[in-house]
This record gives sequence, C-alpha cells and structure tokens, in this order.
Amino acid sequence: MIRTYDRKLVLPDGTEYCGYAFGGQLKDCRILELVFNTSMAGYQEILSDPSYTGQAIVMSYPLIGNYGMAAEDYESEGLTPGALIVREYSPLPSNFRSEASLGEVMRRAGVPGMEGVDTRQLVRYLRSFGTMLTAISPADMPKEHILSLLRAAKFRTDTVMEVSVRKPLELLPEGPVRCRIAVIDCGIKGNILRKMSSAGAALTVLPWNTSAEQILSLHPDGLFISNGPGDPADVPETEETLRRLIGRLPVFGICLGHQLIARAMGASTYKLHFGHRGGNHPVERLSDGKIEITSQNHSFAVDETSLSGTGLWVTHRNLLDGTIEGLSCPEKQVFSVQYHPESAPGPQDSSYLFREFFEMIEART
Repeated sequence: MIRTYDRKLVLPDGTEYCGYAFGGQLKDCRILELVFNTSMAGYQEILSDPSYTGQAIVMSYPLIGNYGMAAEDYESEGLTPGALIVREYSPLPSNFRSEASLGEVMRRAGVPGMEGVDTRQLVRYLRSFGTMLTAISPADMPKEHILSLLRAAKFRTDTVMEVSVRKPLELLPEGPVRCRIAVIDCGIKGNILRKMSSAGAALTVLPWNTSAEQILSLHPDGLFISNGPGDPADVPETEETLRRLIGRLPVFGICLGHQLIARAMGASTYKLHFGHRGGNHPVERLSDGKIEITSQNHSFAVDETSLSGTGLWVTHRNLLDGTIEGLSCPEKQVFSVQYHPESAPGPQDSSYLFREFFEMIEART
C-alpha cells in the first residue's frame, strides 16, 4: 500500500518537510516554536512536561512510541505541546506497563503528530539556524498562505498562565510532616512534587501570580519556584514576588525558577541559539569538580556578565557550551539550577539538591 503525505512542516525560509499523520486531528495550520530533544527514551514524560507548551517537538531518536504510555509516568494531567515530529512512529507498543498507544493518547489530547520526517536532518537545520516559529498543516495547504501566517506570527507570551494551577492545592506526605513548603507553579512537573512529598514536605502549590503577602500568610518554612514554559521576562509578577521574598525564606528554583531567581536578584537572561533539551547534558559541580549527567529542557539562560553586584555566584556549569547551570547566595539562603534534578526522564545524578534544600530549611528553623 502506497501512503500519501498528509501533513507538512513549513519553515520561515520556505523549506518544507512532508510526512504522515498520527495522533490528534489537524484541520488547519498551527504556528509553533520548533525545538528538538535528543533523549533516546522518555517521550511520555517529555510530552506531559508543561514546559513544552506551544512547541513542536522534534525527537532526534528515530523510533518513538514502541513502549506505549503508562499511567504512572505522566508529569502533568495532560499533554500540552503543539505537535510531535518523529522519524518513525510505532503504533503497536510492546510493554507490560503500557495502557494505551502514544498515538491514541495524542489523539485524545488533540496533539497532532507527524512521522516519516528525516528528523536528524531537521535537528541539524535547527542547530545551524536556531529554534524558530514553524507551521504544521495539512499537506495540501498552499505554502504561500502558510508563509503569510508565519510572517505575521509572534512567540507566545501567555504559556505560564495557561499551565499554572488556578487555585491553591494542598499536598500532604504519607508520613510525618518534616516541613511546609510553598510552591509557585509556573508549569511544574509531577516528579518534583513527588520528590519533595516523599521526603516529608507538606506542599501548598500556588498560582504563578501569587503575591508575597499571600505566601507569607501561609507561614511556610521554605519556598520553591518551578520549571515552566517560555521567557522569564513574560512573568514579571512572579519575579516581583521572588524579589520580595528572597532573604525572608529559604528558596530553591529549577529551570524557569532558576532564571526568575536570577532576574529577581538583578541579573538578566537571554535566549539560547537552540536551547538545551535532552537527558545527557554534562554539568560540572564547581565546588568539587564532580560531573553530573543531567536532564534539561530550556530555551533561556542567565547572562554571566550581569551577576556582578547581585550576590549570586556560579555553582554549576554546562560542559558543552559553558553556560550557567547553577547559582547560589548563601547569605540569603537561595540557590537554583537550570537543569532537572527530579530526572523524569533522565539520570539520577542530581537528586541530592532536594536534600540540600531540606537541610537549608531545617538549619533555619
């Protein structure tokens, strides 16, 4: 049986990649940020990570879907990316834990997929020209119409607002309460909450724009600021809350939270050429030279030239491009990392950071 191309990607310079549909329906054109991930496994955690909201994800590993989808592996309640682009989709998973195929879950979530694409070539294109807005559409849609939509499009600025909780959520540990942590949710991954809860934290998960006064009224022992999608400059309300709370509570931030902490203390951030997304990024811990293999997903980084006068010092550095991967200000009991120590998916080298956060809280109380 000869298959006919029924979907395509159109890049701003007119380059087209044609492929075959799976997953959610696509009746019109979607304008999305095109990014790539180099992980060999973990597509379920990647697709359910709210940090990918509004993006078209290109998986560099050629076979995706072969182990299906398992209920306990979701990082959020649903799938939030705009699209998934793969070389080969496997519709018949082989895994005793699988409860549904990837395509079936994407169909229910309305996330369109496209297979049959030379994803290695597409990744090389993105490495050369950087992440960009792209269009995914039915294959028969005229290219000139798509390019006109692309020329008028802008990067989204509302993604954190879309994925954050709408009202406070209380999560209690199964055992004794070790401490109480306020969590600002900018698009938090479920395994971060599981890590802290299993260590004995009673968590109050709060919307992204919760004020400093509201957080202090809860009398928490510490504050955590989560990962999330988009540009940290798009959530000045969260930045202002952090500015007013740093020095008053022990604070730990991951990914977007790391960037927001830096901005709140006077540093600046910038967009990387093609970002870091994958489960094998080497990071040096500067205190002892230990190398951690880390899971990463971000487009922005902290500008090292802007750290002077902030009180922040660099604790971790990316060995691939030298960018900042960790910051700390012991005097104000605040630290952060750009990567994902909850490691879902990914290596387990960095889970000690949660222990350090709890030790910081207990030293204060």
